[in-house]
Amino acid sequence: MAQNSDRGDKPRQTTSTGNKRRKSSFHPRKLKKQPLFSSFANAWNGILISLFEERNLKIHFFAAVMVLIFGNILHISVTEWCICFILFGLIMGMELVNTAVESVVDLVTDEWKPLAKRAKDCAAGAVLISSIWAAATGGTIFFPKLYHFIVELFSK
Repeated sequence: MAQNSDRGDKPRQTTSTGNKRRKSSFHPRKLKKQPLFSSFANAWNGILISLFEERNLKIHFFAAVMVLIFGNILHISVTEWCICFILFGLIMGMELVNTAVESVVDLVTDEWKPLAKRAKDCAAGAVLISSIWAAATGGTIFFPKLYHFIVELFSK
């Protein structure tokens, strides 16, 4: 059912709960799909921008490089490498999603709002939980090998 908005400018649609929402002029067939190459270029652009501008992504990237170095020194197994690579993707992907959520919230509102804070806090919390479990998993993989490496080093 169409009703006039409070300002009287455009018709609004009322949902069954009585909330008013604007009619969308979006139609999926109106958008032309971009070439696959452009999609990948945009994705790499987002990764690189985030890597250069986001402090936490730099920290995760540094941690991944350290895991690569110590994994080679300590000769972790193929299975352990696969676990590490999955965790790299999970953590860095979560950090990119967190950056996207924060950017969209900042785009939508300039003023402090409880829902904006909740969205940012939840996105950051998702990264934190993933990072804690990744660190615990990394510790499970690396600490025993590091212990044996140090014991062998000092027993010679």
